[in-house]
Amino acid sequence: MAKDQSFDVVSQVDMQEVDNAVQQTVKELVQRYDLKSTGSRMELDKHEATITVHAPSDFVLRQVTDVLNTKLVRREIDLKAVAWGKEEQASGGTVRMTGRIVNGIEADLARRINKEIRDEKFKVKVQIEGDKLRVFSASRDELQAVIGFVKERDYGIPIQFVNRR
Repeated sequence: MAKDQSFDVVSQVDMQEVDNAVQQTVKELVQRYDLKSTGSRMELDKHEATITVHAPSDFVLRQVTDVLNTKLVRREIDLKAVAWGKEEQASGGTVRMTGRIVNGIEADLARRINKEIRDEKFKVKVQIEGDKLRVFSASRDELQAVIGFVKERDYGIPIQFVNRR
């Protein structure tokens, strides 16, 4: 009997690249003519995996987030990796918006992906292991079919396929 092949379905973000993108955005906020004197600022909390943007108005807030999105894309970070919350009124008539960096697949989404794979009747076994899914099969073709199936779906987070064995 052939040994089972496997791979992991994960959602990981390189926090160092996110930090670099935030630092470049902060630098651009100081240098760019239309944003220089607005008093906008941006903070990254690596432990909480959040980005907080403070701006004097909604318009400036959108400009700052657009600059950040440009920097993230240049650093090959999927924009789905940042889940932006609603903008809130802050002190002094300013606005604030917080974005959570998605790292790992939540349990509900993992169960949904697992169910969709089973519903397609692939000859694979799927295990949920914490914040990732492990897919096993004796056939590499089945594994490739599962990868193609998951890639064509939109789950709202960036998904990678790692540890192919």
